[in-house]
Amino acid sequence: MTRLRKGLLDLRPLRVSTDYRRLWASGLVTGLAGQMAVVAVLFQVWELTRSPVWVGTIGLVQAVPMIVLGLLGGAVADALDRRAVVVRTTAVQALVAIALATQAVLEVGSLPLVLALVAAQSGAAALGAPARRTFVKRLLPAPLLAAGIALHSVGFQASMMVGPALGGLAIGALGVAACYALNAAGFLVSLWAAYRLPAMPPVPPQEEKGTAAVHEGPAQADGEAPAGAGHRPLRLRRVVGSLLEGVRITVRRPVLRGSFAVDLAATLFAFPVALFPMINELRFGGDPTTLGLFLSSVAVGGLLAGVCSGLVTRSAHLGWIQLGAATVWGVAVAGFGLASPLWLALACLAVAGAADTTSVTSRAAMVQLDTEDHVLGRVSSVEHVIGIAGPDLGNFRAGLVAGVWSPAVAAFSGGVLCVVAVLAVAVTHPQVARFRVPGHGSH
Repeated sequence: MTRLRKGLLDLRPLRVSTDYRRLWASGLVTGLAGQMAVVAVLFQVWELTRSPVWVGTIGLVQAVPMIVLGLLGGAVADALDRRAVVVRTTAVQALVAIALATQAVLEVGSLPLVLALVAAQSGAAALGAPARRTFVKRLLPAPLLAAGIALHSVGFQASMMVGPALGGLAIGALGVAACYALNAAGFLVSLWAAYRLPAMPPVPPQEEKGTAAVHEGPAQADGEAPAGAGHRPLRLRRVVGSLLEGVRITVRRPVLRGSFAVDLAATLFAFPVALFPMINELRFGGDPTTLGLFLSSVAVGGLLAGVCSGLVTRSAHLGWIQLGAATVWGVAVAGFGLASPLWLALACLAVAGAADTTSVTSRAAMVQLDTEDHVLGRVSSVEHVIGIAGPDLGNFRAGLVAGVWSPAVAAFSGGVLCVVAVLAVAVTHPQVARFRVPGHGSH
């Protein structure tokens, strides 16, 4: 019984920190509304264009600001109060969501306007995401960090499970404007939760307690910021230097480089969301409810994996877990490309969702444990760009391949390429597989 309980989701972070509990609950609400908006954007662009290429372009217009402002957000997070950064960027996201709702109510019918607003919201999210990613490390003790990340992942997956299905129903009953309006309300909840957090000014490196992970293999190269860097004015030269420092740290550390490469292999080659409207149209009649079920099925698998995340968060072998999960993701996406019955397509997506949650949880914990706090914002910005822009670019790739051949070819070929790429990373970056959680022997 004890072993079974250890395999289940660890709820201790919700008990030990009121701030973390509030942040997690607000994320659940915001995630639910955000997933409804994802379905709304997919449906609206498909209705305006009837083109998988334009649906895939949603990913491109999200990826560009993600890359540019995501890297900038890392420098901002390490130089300014992280709470203040998140409050301001969340406010911008709420305003853009209101604009999306307005254009839907007025039936403007402008594809450039929709894409521009999606890009603006993506940019605001990217600018604040590196700072937001550091909250867990500030609010929880190190032994509970992986559990806190897993709880966030479960909250996201629960939102993704329910949100798209509700989005499909809401579009059928009330139209896309209702989804956009609820998205705006969700951002206001997130804004309130961020405002209630304590101030989170930069921590100079000389005041930081070391939390480096244990590695079996060559020593890792550390990226050190100058002493007192967090207290200097945020000037252009320093911002550029900070951006380069985050990239340099990532490139020089084999664990970070390999872990991010695994994530890129999964998302660039095998991200299937842009294919959903076309597959739904060709195989299942184009019902918006079915479109929502595709996204919800991914979340069902993710939620089940999250409930059993104790198997991940209590393991010392996070690298092996990420490699295995990314491989399963690729196989499941390839299976989705070939599945004809609806139940089989949904089952493949559920398996993919479970693999995705497992991979993301293990990767995020490794990044936090392998990075010192005074450079965590910059490294988190690289993680955010890869974790968000990767799927967006993957959607663009999938849309292009589907436009030239078919959505089935796009999904199957992407899944196969994902598996091959993950195996290549495992061979060229053995440090990922050898990664060990510090102090794990005491548990």
